[in-house]
Amino acid sequence: MSDFVNGFWGYFISVVAVGGVVWCVWLLYTQRRWLSTKPVNGQVEDTGHVWDGDLTELNNPVPSWWTWMYLLACVFALGYLFFMPGLGEYKGSLGYSSAEEVARNQAKLAEAVRPIYARFETMTVPQIAADPGAREIGQRLFLNTCAQCHGSDAKGGPSFPNLADGDWLHGGSPEAIMQTITQGRVGVMPPWKGVIDPKTAGDIAQYVRSLSGLTADPVRVFRGKREFANYCVACHGVDGKGNQSLGAPNLTDEVWLYGSSEATIVQTILEGRQNRMPAHEDVLTPDQIKILTAWVWGLSNKPDAKPQATEKTAAR
Repeated sequence: MSDFVNGFWGYFISVVAVGGVVWCVWLLYTQRRWLSTKPVNGQVEDTGHVWDGDLTELNNPVPSWWTWMYLLACVFALGYLFFMPGLGEYKGSLGYSSAEEVARNQAKLAEAVRPIYARFETMTVPQIAADPGAREIGQRLFLNTCAQCHGSDAKGGPSFPNLADGDWLHGGSPEAIMQTITQGRVGVMPPWKGVIDPKTAGDIAQYVRSLSGLTADPVRVFRGKREFANYCVACHGVDGKGNQSLGAPNLTDEVWLYGSSEATIVQTILEGRQNRMPAHEDVLTPDQIKILTAWVWGLSNKPDAKPQATEKTAAR
């Protein structure tokens, strides 16, 4: 509640919160005479509304217990806003923060599960990838944390990389994978609309398709190669094999993140692409990241020991 990027919203929330309580109290005050009026001789005022022929709507006064309950609720609301964060940027006199509570709970959880990961502390990533128990833990971490984007089989989908094919945008070493999981990645293919016209983009797409051995028009490939050299080599290289330090894809390996059709490639060239792999350093502990790194690395590398058959099936 207190983490607004603009001070206006802090004041806006404060006015709404306090104004609502004040309005409730004002309403009770202005209606106090009616609230305290008791029926004379047990006769209750008739509103004149009759339903279904014999169901009369009466105007009974509100019970005093309800009035006091209403007032106590208002007092409770004001007390809550004083002690707890609820008035815009005001953090409350108790200094409570849900983010700090989450951090404390995460620290307790990390301490509780530390014994489970203790035996893997001195092991390398390939050694962990060869351990059946570690692979089971890694797979569960993957299913809980990564499968939403990369799929339960880790083979990804449109705009989400396949983690089991040995093709890497930023490198497939244990260190690179661990950095990706820990700090995240941001991949940007700049849009060339306004610089490259659709016809030229189509020629480049034909050349790119030819790099992977796909069917392409030789004449357009010739033109596209020249334009590729003008616009694309800075990131993808003269040979089209990409640059892992930039996250620029290899265009010659028959692996496509969005698709290999000319229309899709033209769309990528003209409109650009932007992908983000979120950082998990605040979600997973360092021990969990190491185990998860080993599991992902083991999908496309042969660990020191032969995986169990059931785990092979689960990783497909």
